[in-house]
Amino acid sequence: MTQIQDVNVRNTVRLTSPSDLMSQFPASGSALETVVRGRELVKAVLRNEDRRLMVFVGPCSIHDPAAAAEYARRLAGLAKKVEERIIVFMRVYFEKPRTTVGWKGLINDPHLNDTFDISEGLAIARRLLIEIAQMGLPAATEMLEPITPQYIADLISVASIGARTTESPTHRQMASGLSMPVGYKNGTDGSLQVAIDAMHAARTPHSFLGIDSDGQTCIVNTKGNPWGFMILRGGRAGPNYSEDQLRAASDTLRAAKVSPRFVVDCSHGNSEKDHRKQAQVWNSVVAQAARGNDAIEGLMLESNLHEGAQKLTADLAKLKQGVSITDACIGWEETEELLLSAHRTLEGSVAAKR
Repeated sequence: MTQIQDVNVRNTVRLTSPSDLMSQFPASGSALETVVRGRELVKAVLRNEDRRLMVFVGPCSIHDPAAAAEYARRLAGLAKKVEERIIVFMRVYFEKPRTTVGWKGLINDPHLNDTFDISEGLAIARRLLIEIAQMGLPAATEMLEPITPQYIADLISVASIGARTTESPTHRQMASGLSMPVGYKNGTDGSLQVAIDAMHAARTPHSFLGIDSDGQTCIVNTKGNPWGFMILRGGRAGPNYSEDQLRAASDTLRAAKVSPRFVVDCSHGNSEKDHRKQAQVWNSVVAQAARGNDAIEGLMLESNLHEGAQKLTADLAKLKQGVSITDACIGWEETEELLLSAHRTLEGSVAAKR
């Protein structure tokens, strides 16, 4: 008889349930306090009650948990030095959207060899998030696979929806049920409209197919998530962080009846995919914030222990620790100087005197 179902499916592998993984790797009270504190800080900034800048900084993607933990230890110390003017969140990105093909991230392929041991990837991700939270450092991540949040969302303080998925109804529905604030990136073409539409969609209730904590397929009925914000990341037409562009973005958001404030991503289209230009974006936006542009809620920065990027090869022993295998990042020394200089600039700013 001719096969008519699963024609292109090689096999299926059962996945551990979210509740089982959470029982195996429970978060401590102090870790959960970090998560909740981070979420409340974002909400306070979005309400314009906390005038500090949010900074989301860390590797483009996590591929080496040991290097990520070392980065987190350094960042936790730096966060204390700048906390008077800057709220630091670590980028802990485990899933990577691909334009065509490529490594899909630590959760999908933790062994970096196309074996797709997703159960182990989820366990590694959860262990690392717990370790980072116990350092007192709140985590930010991109939510890509709609099932993943059930396994790690209790350890995330702020989520983002990427430029490729902001237009997706599936991701807008997912965002409507997330327990933390969510940033929506403008489209890859630079358009703000897809992110504006996403914010409107995600703050309304939805019903969609998903899984529960036991891993059972279910109908998920959401309340809607009111804590959304725009992330300006540039696009194919070029950057969108100049004074005129930020003013225009704020006007556009206000006219669309969403918050006229935003976070600026120093990477991607704004750096024209050149990690060495991130500092240029950073310094311009920090200066604008210091001059009193309170539409600027924060910045994103792609940073690792060491500068640049490296190719993922079959011989994993050849990989250099602390160097990205996806987008190129700035190194730790430059990261530290950028945050410290921003703190100094903001200390004497118009905003600081309010």
